[in-house]
Amino acid sequence: MIERVLLADIGGTNARFALTNGRTIGPIEHLHVADFPSANDAIAAVLDRHAAEPPAAAVLGVAGPVENNRCHITNSGWLLDGAELTKRFGLASVHLLNDFEALGWSLPGLQPADLFRVGGQAPTPGAPMLVLGPGTGFGTAGLFMQDNQPLVVVTEAGHATLSATSEREEKVIAQLRRQFGHVSIERVLSGSGLENLYHALALVDGVAAPQRDAAGITHAALDGSCAVSVAALDMFCGFLGGVAGNLALTFCARGGVYIAGGIVPRFADRLTQTGFRDQFEGKGRYDAYLGAIPTNIIVKPDASFIGLKLFFERSGSAG
Repeated sequence: MIERVLLADIGGTNARFALTNGRTIGPIEHLHVADFPSANDAIAAVLDRHAAEPPAAAVLGVAGPVENNRCHITNSGWLLDGAELTKRFGLASVHLLNDFEALGWSLPGLQPADLFRVGGQAPTPGAPMLVLGPGTGFGTAGLFMQDNQPLVVVTEAGHATLSATSEREEKVIAQLRRQFGHVSIERVLSGSGLENLYHALALVDGVAAPQRDAAGITHAALDGSCAVSVAALDMFCGFLGGVAGNLALTFCARGGVYIAGGIVPRFADRLTQTGFRDQFEGKGRYDAYLGAIPTNIIVKPDASFIGLKLFFERSGSAG
C-alpha cells in the first residue's frame, strides 16, 4: 500500500509541490520555474528535502496538453515524461494531468467556504459540473458521473471562435481580427487577452491609452482611474459570462459552473456588478434553464491539490 504521494501543480511561471499521506495534504512548497533548468531538477530539489520519507508515487498537474503521459509545459521549456520520471526517481507510478483536469477532479471536494457565489440556484445533484477559467490561457474541463464514478473530460474550448452579443463587441472582435486573423476565446479571456481588449477598445473609441499589463489594467479598473481599463474589465466579464453560458449549455452543466484561474478571483466582488450573469443567462429560449445554474468563483488557494489527491485515490494507483 502506497502511503506517501507527491502532488504538484506545474505552470509556466510557478511550480507548487506537496506530499499527501493519503489522509491530509502537507504544506505546499512554491518554486519559480525559471530557477530550474528542467522539471527533473525541480522535483529532485523537492524530494531532497523529504529524503527521510520519500514518496512512492506522484500525480502532477501540468499547464499543457498531456499525451501518452508526457507534457511540454506551455510557456516554459520544461518537458515532463511520466515513464522517465518513474525510473529517474524510483517511483511506483507517475500520472500527468492537465491542470484543468486536476481542477475538475477537485469539484466534488470543494466546500462552501472555498467558493464565492455569483448567482443561480442550487446545483442539481449528480448533474455535470463545469470548471473554466482565464489565466495564461483559457482552460475548461467537465466532470460527469458514470456508474456513480466521476469522469473528468478536458477540452480545448479556449481555441474555439469567440462570438459577439452586441455591436460594440463586434467592433472589438473586428479590430482583433485585423491583428490576429482568427479570434479565439483565449485571445480575450486570458491575461494577454485582457491587454488585447484594452488596446482594441482604445482603437475602437479613438482614445489614447497608456501602456499597461493585465495587472495594471485590473488595478486601474478597480480604482476607477482609467476609463479604458474600466471598459476593458467590464467587457472581459461580459465575454466570460457569455462563454460560460455557452459551455454550460454544451455540457448541460446543471451541477454548477466553477470559475478558476489566476485572474477572476482577484476581483470576485466586481464580477457581480458587471454583465457577467446577464450574458451567462442571455440565451433566448434557454434563459430560464441557465438562470437556475449556479456560478461560483473558486477562491480556495491551491484547490487543484484536492483534485490531484482525489484522482490518485480513484485511479487505483494505491493498490
